[in-house]
Amino acid sequence: MQSFVAVVEEGSFSAAARRLGLSKSLTSKRISDLEALLGVRLLTRSTRSVSATGAGSDYYQRLKGILGDLEAAHQAVRQQGDRPVGHLKLTAPVTYTRRVLQPALTRFMREYPEVMLEVVLDDGHRNLVEEGFDVAVVGGVLEDSSLYARRLRGSRVHIVAAPDYLARMGTPQTPADLTGHRILHYTNLRRGQSWPFSCGKEIHHQKIEPAFAANNGDIIHATAVDGFGIAFLPEFLIEDDLASGALVPVLAPFTLPELPMHLVYPHRKHASAALRAFLDLIATEMAP
Repeated sequence: MQSFVAVVEEGSFSAAARRLGLSKSLTSKRISDLEALLGVRLLTRSTRSVSATGAGSDYYQRLKGILGDLEAAHQAVRQQGDRPVGHLKLTAPVTYTRRVLQPALTRFMREYPEVMLEVVLDDGHRNLVEEGFDVAVVGGVLEDSSLYARRLRGSRVHIVAAPDYLARMGTPQTPADLTGHRILHYTNLRRGQSWPFSCGKEIHHQKIEPAFAANNGDIIHATAVDGFGIAFLPEFLIEDDLASGALVPVLAPFTLPELPMHLVYPHRKHASAALRAFLDLIATEMAP
């Protein structure tokens, strides 16, 4: 198509070939291939000049706009490779974003105003590639995959309950005692219906029987504060309640593994400038 446009504008195969940096024979072959593909003659050839046929003239006018748009698209993408501009789509857990990540997102938007940041809050696990996400914040132990990850600051986790619940139901002394209690369970834990406890250098997973389950940490938190049972919650969600006494630690002698957090993204090679800037800023702000 570019060869055809050049021949029409230059009026000869030789001049078009020089403009394109090709041989005259290759330029001529490209035009012949294009005419064969379309099934119509595009150019009238004479010993002295080349001109477009009626169909060729119409085709030339359409191609000028198409090729102009194509070059503009190429140029726009090249600019995005050089400076942070364009659209960046992020998915992240609801409560973690509101309570921990929000200041870093605000700083990113302030420093890179030409990036349109779209945030999809979801406590579930999304498919980054199929759903068109550039990057995700993922809590918990990562599964093996072809994705890339950067470690962020994690959070301590606690087993907690409201004082009035413990007054009514008693306080468990060991993880095994949880089987006799009302358990408020966060369903997005990757281990299913079990809670992890440190046992020496190993992690023991205590099976639990939920009395209430939800896929959102705020709901689990509110239910625990209202005295309906024992919950497994990250510190960033309950630190005010621990300070006020609205919630108290349970099974404190049994240490719990930290909840790890990661930035996960599908591409490292050819990452856009917007994604590179986002990864660097968030990883710095939220360094372990």
